[in-house]
Amino acid sequence: GSKSELLDLGRRSRLFSGAQRRGLNITQPTCTADGCDWPAPLCHAHHDQPWSHGGTTDLSNARNLCPRHHARIHDPAYETTHLPNGRVAFHMRT
Repeated sequence: GSKSELLDLGRRSRLFSGAQRRGLNITQPTCTADGCDWPAPLCHAHHDQPWSHGGTTDLSNARNLCPRHHARIHDPAYETTHLPNGRVAFHMRT
């Protein structure tokens, strides 16, 4: 941004900043779940590598997920597959 705001916070902050959310919304204009087109401003910023497991609050570790898919990615009943196009797909565990 024009204010030279940091976009990679590392481990200094668990929550994504407003500047990071704006940057994420530019690079990911919709929910990144396969087949979902919820607009980015209505999505949650999610850590691909969880903060609790050493993940960083950086754009390289972030993805936009709508509330439904954000809940699903944390649901142990579902397996998450990271697709080559940067999206994620969910499958019920058997």
